Amino acid sequence: MRFYRQLAPIAAITFDLDDTLYDNRPVIDKTEQELLNFIRCYDDRFDKLQFADLKNYQTLIVNQYPEIYHDVTQWRWLAVKALLCHYGYDSEGSAGGADDIMAHFSYWRSQIVIPELTHKTLSTLAEKVPLAAITNGNADPYACGLGDYFQFVLKAGPDGRAKPFSDMYYLAAQKFNIVLDKILHVGDDLTTDIQGALQSGMQACWINTNNSNLLTANKNDILPHVEITGLASLITLV
Repeated sequence: MRFYRQLAPIAAITFDLDDTLYDNRPVIDKTEQELLNFIRCYDDRFDKLQFADLKNYQTLIVNQYPEIYHDVTQWRWLAVKALLCHYGYDSEGSAGGADDIMAHFSYWRSQIVIPELTHKTLSTLAEKVPLAAITNGNADPYACGLGDYFQFVLKAGPDGRAKPFSDMYYLAAQKFNIVLDKILHVGDDLTTDIQGALQSGMQACWINTNNSNLLTANKNDILPHVEITGLASLITLV
């Protein structure tokens, strides 16, 4: 544990999800493969579909609606709908097909193996201070056994612009009814999590799971209040 700024008393903690509470890369890899397999079987015309084809439709959508990147679920849904429309589905059929395909995506997106130490740490912390999750992603904490630790979960899109924008940080403070500088945000990303929390007035904890060097990993001179390499270190802070 390394301290870079003086910590004020912590009255609540917010957490990023992906790559903070679990390793997200295997989840995404598995989900995208299952999604592609499902689409290929959904219609014989899609049996040769590739990842690059799906990415092309996502690029098409974000070029048309630049702000859609704040809501990754809606972004994927619109991209799938555009794919179906391109292959001749009408408006109703493409919307229904997008619903079916995204339901399959959502199932696999939340098939996450949570480390036992994460469960133990969150359980201990939840007995001391209120906890919440703030995510730019679309995993469902309740589907993977994390939801009960949190008083609420905020997701980019439905709950505001994606981090590092301050929307969800401000909303979290409002829901906690706790001033921003008494809340500690914990995350793995120096920009979306640490810079976002700091510029919103929160305290920030960088979880360095890759044994990175703050000086070399830090392009924008972002300085968290504290750096940890394991989640359990948080217990000593509250």
